[in-house]
Amino acid sequence: MASRRVRLGLRGVPALLLLLLLLLLLGPRPAASHGGKYSREKNQPEPPLKREPGEEFRMEKLNQLWEKAQRLHLAPVKLAELHADLKMQEREELALKKLKVEGLDEDGEKEARLRRSLSVILAKYGLDGRKDARQVDSNSLGDSSQEDSLGDPRLEKLWHKAKTSGKFSSEELDRLWREFVHHKEKVHEYNVLLETLSRTEDIHENVISPSDLSSIKGEVLHSRHAELKEQLRSINQGLGRLRRVSHQGFDSEAEFEEPRVIDLWDLAKSANLTEKELESFREELKHFEAKIEKHNHYQKQLEISHEKLRHAESMGDGERVSRSKEKHALLEGKTKELGYTVKKHLQDLSSRISRARHNEL
Repeated sequence: MASRRVRLGLRGVPALLLLLLLLLLLGPRPAASHGGKYSREKNQPEPPLKREPGEEFRMEKLNQLWEKAQRLHLAPVKLAELHADLKMQEREELALKKLKVEGLDEDGEKEARLRRSLSVILAKYGLDGRKDARQVDSNSLGDSSQEDSLGDPRLEKLWHKAKTSGKFSSEELDRLWREFVHHKEKVHEYNVLLETLSRTEDIHENVISPSDLSSIKGEVLHSRHAELKEQLRSINQGLGRLRRVSHQGFDSEAEFEEPRVIDLWDLAKSANLTEKELESFREELKHFEAKIEKHNHYQKQLEISHEKLRHAESMGDGERVSRSKEKHALLEGKTKELGYTVKKHLQDLSSRISRARHNEL
């Protein structure tokens, strides 16, 4: 009997081995995530973020900011501008994500620059939770906002002199006011950037703490200070222009009227560009200015549409409210789209001039 059990056991061994072999062949394979760093899965980029239905952005944090802005009841024109700024931020952050997958941005400078950019957006639209950071929320784009404070006694004095000098027509005053507001926004952005850098790097009045040098590369610090210096240079140059125009009036032979285009043209003329390159850039700026004018037109139409919608709602006319809402939504969409296009074009032009100026150093 014992010898029979032994023979059965010996005959059963091949069957067990066969069963184990079948299990190995048919069973689940090891998880790909346990492969080496050179496996296909490890080196494939992450699938792109998808926008959920009803969401404006693909990044959750930007959707949260957008929802917060809507709760604050920002004016439609202001909301459209914020939308364009957040779209630009999203574009840059998604591009950074690709860079990091490729192992670039090792010093973290691009990531730090995007954090600073987001801080500027938060302060610009009063989304940083600080009441004193909120700028005057006005929907107006032209003469009706000329009573707003410029936040700087020097600007207030210049504006008062220009307004009472009799040198400017009402159209020219509108144009000059846009330059003053543009200058105010540049100063505000500079102050936010300076505060952000001071908070994160213990920088105050251009003094670098020695402790920062041990953890931050010298070229990174230089680029951050170069960003501040470039903005300060632009502010001083803009203030000089405002003084000149306020006292002498507009030059009838001036190349451009839009403040952002004027800034770019001044930079281009001082950059290391050939005559042919400068002429090409001039033509592109003309197209850019036309694009800005179109965007300004839609902003004004959106403002008017908003007032009509409010009036219709106050009258309780359901059919009129429905028509007004439909038109308002179309104008809002077009204004957002043009706002993003203008900001993207401005960024591209600014980058080109910045590279040209950097190459000459």
